[in-house]
Amino acid sequence: MEKLFCLGVALGMVGGALIVANSYKARSLVKKSQAELMQKVDEMMDEKLKCMCDSGESAEKTEKKTKK
Repeated sequence: MEKLFCLGVALGMVGGALIVANSYKARSLVKKSQAELMQKVDEMMDEKLKCMCDSGESAEKTEKKTKK
């Protein structure tokens, strides 16, 4: 059963790749979706880095206050 599933997934990927390779509309849709996904990932990473920087600064401030 698992072998049949894996075979179906592989055939689906090959079929999808052939459709995208031969269709301008599908190719442009894939490129557009990739660009949107990369933009969202960049925004999420920027937010996480900002939060990490903010939490690091607040931790340093509390350490300085406790040392005084």
